[in-house]
Amino acid sequence: MYRLVGTLSGVNTSERLIESTRELLWERGYVGTSPKAIQQRAGAGQGSMYHHFSGKPDLALAAIRRTAEELRAAAEAGFRAPGTALQRITAYLRRERDVLRGCPVGRLTQDPDVMADPVLRQPVEDTFAWLRTRIAEVLAEGRERGELTAALDPAATATTVVAVLQGGYVLARAANDSAPFDQAVDGVLNLLAAHTADAG
Repeated sequence: MYRLVGTLSGVNTSERLIESTRELLWERGYVGTSPKAIQQRAGAGQGSMYHHFSGKPDLALAAIRRTAEELRAAAEAGFRAPGTALQRITAYLRRERDVLRGCPVGRLTQDPDVMADPVLRQPVEDTFAWLRTRIAEVLAEGRERGELTAALDPAATATTVVAVLQGGYVLARAANDSAPFDQAVDGVLNLLAAHTADAG
């Protein structure tokens, strides 16, 4: 779902550098993303890189922010889809993903260099806070409309949904198989379905 580096020819140097850094962070992590590797993938010289960015941390921040923005936009498309709260959460959870590569934002939480830097960590932290809040809002709307039972706790359930999704990525990568991810999604959706007003 995330289109990081496609055809970069014709794209300006700054964009090529950001897109290349995004891809490398996803593949190799922060330490493995060297300025030289970024320049080679972007087809840009050292002078061009330092003309646009003060250094690797500055470029990494731009890349992480871009990835976080794309994740939010993709999630919001599901949350704004027509239908009940459960249908909208389902649209979000079942959208196309490159499961075996993992979540490009979630994987950053396993990168000690990113987590140790408050500036680089901030967009990651903000993204997950936003995601939990948006899911909670959708669930609260469903409860107010009578689609979901009053017993459902929107905030706690939203955190559960995010935790299951991220855990699903981990299980899928460990097994080198997307089936555990699909099972995790099925499981959390079944739990949500038990809270629908017509669940029985």
